[in-house]
This record gives sequence, structure tokens and C-alpha cells, in this order.
Amino acid sequence: MIIYRAQLARAEALLGELLASAGPADAAVSRYFRAHRNLGQQDRAFVAETVYAVLRRRRSLEAAAQSAAPRDLAIAALARVRGISARALEDVLREDEQALARRIRAAKAESFPPAVRADLPDWLWERLAALHGEEEAMRVAQGLLNPAPLDLRVNLAKLGRDDALAQLRASGIEGAPTPHSPAGLRLAAKPAINRHPLFTQGAIEVQDEGSQLLAYLLAPRRGEMVGDYCAGAGGKTLAIAMLMRGTGRIYAMDVSAKRLAELAPRAARAGVTNVHPLVLSGDGDARAKRLAGKLDRVLVDAPCSGFGTLRRNPDLKWRHGPQAIAELAVKQAGILEAAARLVKPGGRLVYATCSILPEENEAIADAFAAAHAEFAPASCRELLAAQRIELDCGERLRLWPHRHGCDGFFAAAFERR
Repeated sequence: MIIYRAQLARAEALLGELLASAGPADAAVSRYFRAHRNLGQQDRAFVAETVYAVLRRRRSLEAAAQSAAPRDLAIAALARVRGISARALEDVLREDEQALARRIRAAKAESFPPAVRADLPDWLWERLAALHGEEEAMRVAQGLLNPAPLDLRVNLAKLGRDDALAQLRASGIEGAPTPHSPAGLRLAAKPAINRHPLFTQGAIEVQDEGSQLLAYLLAPRRGEMVGDYCAGAGGKTLAIAMLMRGTGRIYAMDVSAKRLAELAPRAARAGVTNVHPLVLSGDGDARAKRLAGKLDRVLVDAPCSGFGTLRRNPDLKWRHGPQAIAELAVKQAGILEAAARLVKPGGRLVYATCSILPEENEAIADAFAAAHAEFAPASCRELLAAQRIELDCGERLRLWPHRHGCDGFFAAAFERR
């Protein structure tokens, strides 16, 4: 692999911006590339892969380099994570930097403390080790370090999964069915799928398999009234619409008008016409109150730390601390309380997060169950089995990257008596 000085300089510049910022890394990377439109595809790939390697393995790279300087960390990522040879770096690095690269390669991971080997903040490592034991906690951490594959959801209302896979293969894109979601495909690489005819025709969407399973857990029936309470840009809303085959009514609710606006073109592309966006003013929104006790199914994919998505968003582990988790838990409890009011007797409520922490998951579900005798817990394993999805998850859904190959998800289901 040929590396140029300019590529390393760009990775260093972007990394310096990311490490100094408290904002989302993906937004900063997008801004950087928009400001440097002259960069070719290879340059963009080099810069993105290098900075994300640092964000994933920041602690172990700092330990190996004995430095937190952006350029040193970029060199460490090239030498230690991306496997760039010393010869390939010879013409790029100064003599002192070549010596640094040799030291970085020689550093023994076994000598690092467990939290450093896990590339996690101390507090998060201690929380995982206390919950799972050190061996399993390290497996969890390693699973979160691996880059995520590209998962697709086939719009089964338009096309069968086998047909979609055959068309992708005919265009040179390899993949395989996901092990659990009946609508999922996992690609072998990461092509620019948004340019593929299947995408532009609304036959496929990018969606992690774990996220797809939440729609199957909700299991909406044709003709029902359904609420996606924290809809965001509408990925799960469209999965729900697919299962309803264009019938009934889906209320896509969110406090962010900007994110909800992204749903309209996605729904049009998928041929979905039964979705009704509803921008909420808060948990006491007057329009939402008019739906109280009227909805057959309500999904609450609550705002959370996102620690289950660290494969995709590694910057989150450096941005969220214990105080942020405590504040999120208060917000999650309030959101679940408000969403539950919309469920009719006999209806289903699903609370979900993409977090791996019990404070955002089991603790919220347990507190809700204790305060609401009118909601009976439902077995996630049985609900999925009814959809012909065999997943031995027990009463509540727990998905892990190192076990299931998808993002980390939690879900608890309730039926209103």
C-alpha cells in the first residue's frame, strides 16, 4: 500500500479536530470531506479508516505511543491497527517518527491494564467487569472494537430476500442472509449501496439486524394503529410499515423535526403511504395526548448512550460519562411513561435501547413494571418465536456484537391488560 505525506497530514488534521471536539465524529468527518471536495475516493478512505482506528483504540494506541498527539496516534494506528509495513512508512515519516513506529510495534498489549487493553474508559470497563466478570467483559469489549458489517433490510413488501440477494450478486455485490432477521442481508464488503438500483427503487434499506428485530418484536398486524414514539429518521418506522403491507396507520413521533423530515423521502422511495409524522413538543404533547389509549402497538426506541453501537460510533465511549448515563435514565423513564399512555387495553408496548448498560435497560423496565400493574411483561423469546425467529433470549431481548454479530440492543415487551 502506497501512503503519501499529504494523506497522513490530512488524517492528522481531522484527528486533531475530532479529539478536541465534544460533537459526533461522523458529523465532523462529513464536514471535513465537504470542505475538501477535491479529495479522491482513496484519500477519503485512508483518512476515514485512520481516524476511526484511533477513535476505536485510542487508549491502547496512546499507551503504545506514550503520546496523545494526533500525528503520533495516526502513526500508531497505521503501524498497530492497519498493519502498514515499516517499508511503506519509510518515505512518509521523519527519522524520529520511524523510531516511534518501531517502538509502537514492539509494545506488548499484555503489559497494559485491562481497561487499556479493552480500549474503554476506566469507569465503563469497571462497570462491565463488575457485571460480567473480566473474561466476558473483555469479550464484550473486543466485540465492540471490531468494525461493523453492512446490514441491509430487504423491503419484503416489494421483493423477496432471495431475489434481492440474487440481484445484488449479479451486480458484483456479495452477501448472505442474516442469521435472525427474515428480512436481513449482511454484505461481505461496504459498497456505495445508496447508488444501487435496489436502493433507489426502495427495495432495500441500510439497517442493522438488531434494529430490524425490534419491528418483529413489535409484530404489528395489518390494519392496526401503531406508534413509533422515538422515530428519528424512520428506519424502524419503515420496517414496521413493511410488516403492515401498507395497511393501517403508523404515527412516527419525535421531538426533532429535522430528523423526522428525513423520513418523507425514505417513505416515498419505499412506496409507504400509511406513515403520519408527528413532531412532539415534549412528553406532554397535546396531539399525542389525543391518541391516548388508542394505539395497538407502541415502540419506544429511547435516546440512550449508544454504547451498543460502538463498532459504528466509537467516539461515544469518550463523550458519555457516568453523569450523562444518569441523566439519560431520567429521560428514558419519562419517555416510556408518556408512550405507555398511548397503548390501548390488549395492546403491546416495546421499550428498547442500543445500550449495554443495565441503568438504561433492565432498571428502566423494572421500575416501569413495578409502577404499572396494568402492563404485564411479555416474553421476547415467545414473541419472536411467533414470528418464526428462533432466538434464545428469554423474557427480554439482549443482543451482543460478539455473540450475535449485530449491534448491542436491549428490549423489554409488555402487554396492556
